[in-house]
Amino acid sequence: KMSEVFVESFDRVRENFRRVFKDVFGGGAADLSLTEGANPLEAGVEIRAQPPGRRVHNINLLSGGEKAMTAIALLFAILMTRPSPFCVLDEIDAALDDSNVERFGRLVKEYGNGTQFIVITHQKATMEMADRLYGLTMEEPGVSKLVSVKLIEKAG
Repeated sequence: KMSEVFVESFDRVRENFRRVFKDVFGGGAADLSLTEGANPLEAGVEIRAQPPGRRVHNINLLSGGEKAMTAIALLFAILMTRPSPFCVLDEIDAALDDSNVERFGRLVKEYGNGTQFIVITHQKATMEMADRLYGLTMEEPGVSKLVSVKLIEKAG
């Protein structure tokens, strides 16, 4: 029964990953597969990703940003399959340039229905997409103070 449930879930994640990857990269192709073996519960998972205009045979040949966006696409594919009320992402955007940060923000808004994202970041562009910011400041040496800012949407 566990193998059945795993394979069904894996297939849903696989389909979602293909769709999210294409959306994130504006094309290309990606796939997940189980390594060969009789028992799917003991098999490994292989990730293939080919951004548009690239010919990649090994995921290690992708740039740092492309690897990060592929991992983010997989994360969102899993969240689409098995939603969670909240998700903590620590420095997930560290390897992303500004255009990929924008794509990441679009993903959060588009696929994040029902999930509250807590993003720990130093990226200004990521912070600009947030509804609310929390930070720590030290006005006096040794005394930390929590700062909360609710952001209002910019007009048109």
